[in-house]
Amino acid sequence: MSEDDSDERDVRSPRETLALFGHVEAEQTLLDSYKSGRIPHAWLIGGPPGLGKATLAYRLARFVLAHPDAKAPAVQKAASLAVDADNPVARRIAAQAQGDLLVLERNLNETTGKLYTVIRVDDVRRTVSFFGSTAGEGGWRIAIVDAVDDLQREGANALLKVLEEPPQRTLLLLISHAPGRELPTIRSRCRRLLLRPLDAADVARAIAASTGRDADEAEVQEAAVAADGSVARALALLDGPALALRQRVLELLAQLPQPDQRALHALGDALGGSEPQTLASFMDMVNGWLSARLEADARDLPRMARVAQAWDKVNRAARDVETYNLERKPLVFAVFGALAEAART
Repeated sequence: MSEDDSDERDVRSPRETLALFGHVEAEQTLLDSYKSGRIPHAWLIGGPPGLGKATLAYRLARFVLAHPDAKAPAVQKAASLAVDADNPVARRIAAQAQGDLLVLERNLNETTGKLYTVIRVDDVRRTVSFFGSTAGEGGWRIAIVDAVDDLQREGANALLKVLEEPPQRTLLLLISHAPGRELPTIRSRCRRLLLRPLDAADVARAIAASTGRDADEAEVQEAAVAADGSVARALALLDGPALALRQRVLELLAQLPQPDQRALHALGDALGGSEPQTLASFMDMVNGWLSARLEADARDLPRMARVAQAWDKVNRAARDVETYNLERKPLVFAVFGALAEAART
């Protein structure tokens, strides 16, 4: 692949992605709510990693900021939340220059050159002054938290204060990979919108839109089918060895709570010499499994608690490996040990 081809296939971030594939019902729910003039001030947009939750959140933010009057004819006639790429709001959001949109995410640690492992509480506290300041021409203030799973307890409590006393014409869009494990006090103050896995055709189309590749390309089709409805997972699978890694992980997940120890050693060896994105792909699959278990065990509080505990444990361990450049093989055993506990009845 030439250098130019590589540039053309750079993956667009959600703030730059104007197209949304699948999730027609979820988008219609948001549009109808806005048209009514009584849209809830806070939404918890949930589902496994890589489904397009952030893309949908930016899509709503873009539409509201571009059409601040919910009763305007353009809004009432709209069939979707689409906004033209040439719209000034769309351009400013893509350039991270839209003053009425605040995005809370893990920021770069300038000392280490790596992302912080959490969304810091000081960043969350900025929402108080943000929502308290004067809005721009449309009068709306919107904050996207991507993802609320990355909040520390102190950060979640700081966010709760904003949720409890929201100013007029504000929207908080909270993205969660496992909404069942968020604080009940946060869940109760949000309208929940759960996204389901995409079908393979929509995954392939999303890959094509975000990378410039042909949706009918054999490699794209293979990744789309294998991705279990996740665009992020499909993009990771396009990195050659990730497909083989996926099969190993799937086999071990299917063996829980007693995974084959030799297979765990082999997976640990494979991860040990791989690229950083391969570890991210591994953790994406692990979190997908945990998210599915949370949904399946929604009425069994003790089991939900075990799964939530496993979630915290494995993601904290993965962040330590990333931050301190630790060995990955022990992480594999730690992860599957925690998953085995969560899987036991």
